[in-house]
Amino acid sequence: MKKALTIAGSDSGGGAGIQADLKTFQELEVFGMSALTAVTAQNTVGVQGVFPLEAEAVARQIQSVGEDIGVDALKTGMLFNAGIIEAVAGKIKQFGWENVVIDPVMIAKGGSALLQNEAVAALKKFMVPLCNVITPNIPEAEVLTGMSINNPTGKKEAAKRLYDQGARNVVIKGGHEDDLRQSVDLLFDGRDFFFFESERVKTKNTHGTGCTFSAAITAQLAKGYSVYDAVSVAKDFIQAAIAHPIEIGNGHGPTNHWAYMRGVGAERGSLQWKE
Repeated sequence: MKKALTIAGSDSGGGAGIQADLKTFQELEVFGMSALTAVTAQNTVGVQGVFPLEAEAVARQIQSVGEDIGVDALKTGMLFNAGIIEAVAGKIKQFGWENVVIDPVMIAKGGSALLQNEAVAALKKFMVPLCNVITPNIPEAEVLTGMSINNPTGKKEAAKRLYDQGARNVVIKGGHEDDLRQSVDLLFDGRDFFFFESERVKTKNTHGTGCTFSAAITAQLAKGYSVYDAVSVAKDFIQAAIAHPIEIGNGHGPTNHWAYMRGVGAERGSLQWKE
């Protein structure tokens, strides 16, 4: 039994955060574990409150999992502040975990900040050099690299900068691009660029897409997949989840975590190529 750990915040609405990660782990047949960083009062229309845990509480959760059950891969989501970031990085180094996926969660769908401004520097200093894969969307990549991304060339340059910061593989997601026909995710492994293209789905129900995508990568890495193959599966997993959303709530509804494994839209494989 392969085991995956998520270190992230709780979404009371169930569409993102710890809840989305554990649903994804379960669907992709790995045993899911969690270390909670914060509790959010949240639903499809926004975030009504954020209540972070003490850094020591986060560290104790990770310690409990690591010293007994073990971790084949882990991901981080909402880390919120510099203290939590340093505590998480310390535990990753203590246990020598290398299959680390960072989803640099910064802003919720409704615009609420999920990472304090002063924590960005800590994320770059302590976490990025420890990760096997980092999965920013375009706004997050702009914050982490200090550059604007307006075209494919900009995405490539941002990926190179994140690689130079220490990430061994960089995935810059295409969901925030202006192209209304397709969404293209970029993977850079330090040498080659790989592209994963899928049809863009017109829907407001995209809550938790970044969490789910990075969790799918984590699950596949836990099972021994290469980074390229893990991203390929994650791309198809999230495409199916978006294409067949769950219609609940009055705002940005959640994606459908069971669509891929149940074959609902799983035939919509992404177009992939290398440069």
